[in-house]
Amino acid sequence: MLELLNVNPSSGEPIYKQLHEQIVRLIVGGQLQAEDVLPSVRQIAEYLAVNPMTVSRAIQQLVDQGWLERRRGQATRVAARTEAMESGVSLLEPQLDGLLAQAKQLGVSLPELLQLINERWQA
Repeated sequence: MLELLNVNPSSGEPIYKQLHEQIVRLIVGGQLQAEDVLPSVRQIAEYLAVNPMTVSRAIQQLVDQGWLERRRGQATRVAARTEAMESGVSLLEPQLDGLLAQAKQLGVSLPELLQLINERWQA
Protein backbone atom coordinates (compact mmCIF):
# COMPACT_ATOMS: atom_id res chain seq x y z
CA MET A 1 0.00 0.00 0.00
CA LEU A 2 2.85 2.39 0.74
CA GLU A 3 3.88 2.49 -2.91
CA LEU A 4 0.44 3.94 -3.74
CA LEU A 5 1.05 7.00 -1.55
CA ASN A 6 3.06 10.08 -2.37
CA VAL A 7 3.05 13.64 -1.13
CA ASN A 8 4.39 16.86 -2.55
CA PRO A 9 5.85 19.08 0.18
CA SER A 10 6.10 21.94 -2.35
CA SER A 11 2.36 21.86 -2.96
CA GLY A 12 0.26 24.59 -1.43
CA GLU A 13 -1.95 21.90 0.08
CA PRO A 14 -0.99 20.62 3.54
CA ILE A 15 0.59 17.16 3.59
CA TYR A 16 -2.07 15.74 5.92
CA LYS A 17 -4.77 16.77 3.43
CA GLN A 18 -2.85 15.22 0.53
CA LEU A 19 -2.55 11.99 2.47
CA HIS A 20 -6.20 12.09 3.52
CA GLU A 21 -7.39 12.56 -0.07
CA GLN A 22 -5.13 9.81 -1.41
CA ILE A 23 -6.36 7.25 1.12
CA VAL A 24 -10.00 8.14 0.42
CA ARG A 25 -9.34 7.73 -3.31
CA LEU A 26 -7.72 4.34 -2.72
CA ILE A 27 -10.77 3.23 -0.76
CA VAL A 28 -13.32 4.59 -3.24
CA GLY A 29 -11.28 3.28 -6.18
CA GLY A 30 -11.19 -0.21 -4.69
CA GLN A 31 -7.43 -0.46 -4.18
CA LEU A 32 -8.13 -0.66 -0.44
CA GLN A 33 -10.95 -2.97 0.61
CA ALA A 34 -12.89 -3.21 3.86
CA GLU A 35 -10.81 -4.83 6.61
CA ASP A 36 -7.50 -4.17 4.79
CA VAL A 37 -4.82 -3.31 7.33
CA LEU A 38 -2.92 -0.05 6.94
CA PRO A 39 0.76 0.28 7.72
CA SER A 40 1.53 1.92 11.05
CA VAL A 41 1.76 5.69 11.35
CA ARG A 42 5.50 5.33 11.85
CA GLN A 43 5.90 3.20 8.70
CA ILE A 44 3.91 5.66 6.58
CA ALA A 45 5.84 8.63 7.99
CA GLU A 46 9.19 6.97 7.32
CA TYR A 47 8.19 5.97 3.78
CA LEU A 48 6.99 9.49 2.92
CA ALA A 49 9.74 11.20 4.95
CA VAL A 50 7.22 13.31 6.88
CA ASN A 51 6.51 13.96 10.55
CA PRO A 52 4.53 11.12 12.21
CA MET A 53 2.17 13.72 13.71
CA THR A 54 1.21 14.75 10.17
CA VAL A 55 0.33 11.16 9.29
CA SER A 56 -1.47 10.71 12.59
CA ARG A 57 -3.61 13.78 11.90
CA ALA A 58 -4.69 12.44 8.49
CA ILE A 59 -5.42 8.98 9.92
CA GLN A 60 -7.42 10.42 12.81
CA GLN A 61 -9.56 12.47 10.41
CA LEU A 62 -10.22 9.34 8.37
CA VAL A 63 -11.23 7.48 11.53
CA ASP A 64 -13.49 10.37 12.59
CA GLN A 65 -15.13 10.37 9.16
CA GLY A 66 -15.69 6.61 9.20
CA TRP A 67 -13.25 5.66 6.43
CA LEU A 68 -10.93 3.82 8.82
CA GLU A 69 -11.41 2.14 12.15
CA ARG A 70 -9.10 1.59 15.08
CA ARG A 71 -9.55 -1.22 17.53
CA ARG A 72 -7.60 -1.24 20.73
CA GLY A 73 -4.50 -3.40 20.39
CA GLN A 74 -4.98 -3.92 16.66
CA ALA A 75 -3.82 -2.22 13.49
CA THR A 76 -5.87 0.48 11.77
CA ARG A 77 -8.18 -1.04 9.16
CA VAL A 78 -10.36 0.15 6.33
CA ALA A 79 -13.94 0.41 7.59
CA ALA A 80 -16.83 -1.30 5.88
CA ARG A 81 -18.32 1.02 3.27
CA THR A 82 -21.70 2.55 3.82
CA GLU A 83 -24.07 4.22 1.39
CA ALA A 84 -23.23 7.56 2.98
CA MET A 85 -19.61 7.35 1.82
CA GLU A 86 -18.61 9.36 -1.18
CA SER A 87 -18.52 7.93 -4.66
CA GLY A 88 -15.67 8.47 -7.08
CA VAL A 89 -17.73 11.03 -8.95
CA SER A 90 -18.38 13.15 -5.87
CA LEU A 91 -14.64 13.23 -5.15
CA LEU A 92 -14.12 14.95 -8.51
CA GLU A 93 -16.63 17.72 -7.86
CA PRO A 94 -14.20 20.24 -6.31
CA GLN A 95 -11.79 19.90 -9.25
CA LEU A 96 -14.68 20.04 -11.70
CA ASP A 97 -15.95 23.25 -10.12
CA GLY A 98 -12.48 24.75 -10.49
CA LEU A 99 -12.21 23.65 -14.11
CA LEU A 100 -15.60 25.11 -14.97
CA ALA A 101 -14.77 28.42 -13.30
CA GLN A 102 -11.49 28.65 -15.24
CA ALA A 103 -13.17 27.74 -18.52
CA LYS A 104 -15.79 30.46 -18.01
CA GLN A 105 -13.11 33.04 -17.15
CA LEU A 106 -11.18 32.13 -20.29
CA GLY A 107 -14.26 32.24 -22.47
CA VAL A 108 -14.14 28.54 -23.38
CA SER A 109 -17.54 27.36 -24.55
CA LEU A 110 -19.17 24.20 -23.21
CA PRO A 111 -18.86 22.38 -26.56
CA GLU A 112 -15.14 23.29 -26.71
CA LEU A 113 -14.62 22.09 -23.14
CA LEU A 114 -16.48 18.84 -23.76
CA GLN A 115 -14.45 18.23 -26.91
CA LEU A 116 -11.21 18.81 -25.00
CA ILE A 117 -12.30 16.45 -22.21
CA ASN A 118 -13.31 13.82 -24.76
CA GLU A 119 -9.96 14.09 -26.56
CA ARG A 120 -8.03 13.72 -23.31
CA TRP A 121 -10.24 10.81 -22.22
CA GLN A 122 -9.51 8.95 -25.44
CA ALA A 123 -5.74 9.51 -25.20
